[in-house]
Amino acid sequence: MWRGTLTIQDQLLPFNFEIHQPQSKHYQVEIINGEERIPVEDVRVLGDSLVITMNIFDSFIKAKIRKNKLTGTWYKKYAPGYVIPFQATFGESSRFNPAAPSTGDFSGKWRVKFSKDTLDAVGLFEQKDSQILGTFLTSKGDYRYLQGVVSGDSLFLSTFDGAHAFLFQAQLNADNQIEGVFHSGPTWNETWTAQRDSTAELAHSDSLTYLNPGYDKLSFAFPDLNGKTVTLEDAKYKNKVVIVQIFGTWCPNCIDETRFLTSWYDHNRNLGIEIIGLAYERIDDFSYAKKRLNKMIDKLDIKYDFLIAGTSDKAQASQTLPMLNHIMSFPTTIFIDHKGVIRRIHTGFSGPGTGVYYQQFVDDFELFTNKLITERLSDTTLIATP
Repeated sequence: MWRGTLTIQDQLLPFNFEIHQPQSKHYQVEIINGEERIPVEDVRVLGDSLVITMNIFDSFIKAKIRKNKLTGTWYKKYAPGYVIPFQATFGESSRFNPAAPSTGDFSGKWRVKFSKDTLDAVGLFEQKDSQILGTFLTSKGDYRYLQGVVSGDSLFLSTFDGAHAFLFQAQLNADNQIEGVFHSGPTWNETWTAQRDSTAELAHSDSLTYLNPGYDKLSFAFPDLNGKTVTLEDAKYKNKVVIVQIFGTWCPNCIDETRFLTSWYDHNRNLGIEIIGLAYERIDDFSYAKKRLNKMIDKLDIKYDFLIAGTSDKAQASQTLPMLNHIMSFPTTIFIDHKGVIRRIHTGFSGPGTGVYYQQFVDDFELFTNKLITERLSDTTLIATP
């Protein structure tokens, strides 16, 4: 067990990980965020340095090995200047070290406002003594698995998954409301406030992205990984239910959704349904995007189709699909019935870190797709006459 820290904006962001050396003698790392375990297999010792390549995400840690210490840097290869100092100490299982016993109670559901976002969020926290787990739900997706402590009336939460580096610090004020600061990566920070509210809910995720006036269907022509142009009018998708996933390999919420879709497609692909992933990557380069997608497909053993659609800039991504009012979030998922009619556009994704909300998503997804599949099977135009 190791305790790692990233230094972001003069703040220490702690996380935990284990290093294993199985019989193959190749090292493996397991990153820990609360209930989440992220296995990382691409771990190499190069001279006096340890290099940890973060699976699907185009980032890596390179650190000098100094007895029971690691000292180095976390890099995002696609982002020039994204260089964050990293240190780790062997044998430390703590994350934050509370300076005082907990006196504040952060458990429950909170209505949250981030200062740089016009939309409300919902905070979900589970506290046991000084230890706390939680996440934030937003209309664009969740903040995945957060882990930390309560020290006195102060809250400290963090997560690191190879793509995200989030640090939340907050305090209960005299009115039993939360006032805090959120740090992300080398530059992003904003304040946030929260009020306990057991009824707090988000805007419905199916109402935020929709077809612009004058459009009645989704249409695109993007290259697959071999450079062949693919459209929804191709024979493969004719008279089938089609799910279109707007995503990027750099996005942990998208990868969470991709894991779910992969498993679901493996069990339902013979029912007249297809999935098309439209990839919007960080760099506008076909070869780069193809490499990132191939790595993801290999790691997750994905059987459905992927096209390279553009870059992750939301304004530019929106221009590639002008029939939509915007691309507000990665991921966004579009459900098209066997007649080519868009039946639902789901913005964001509540992943496994959200607990009951993830299960609600799964249940609703399966109920709705089963409806679309049943409609297809019962359509008289698709039933062969005796």
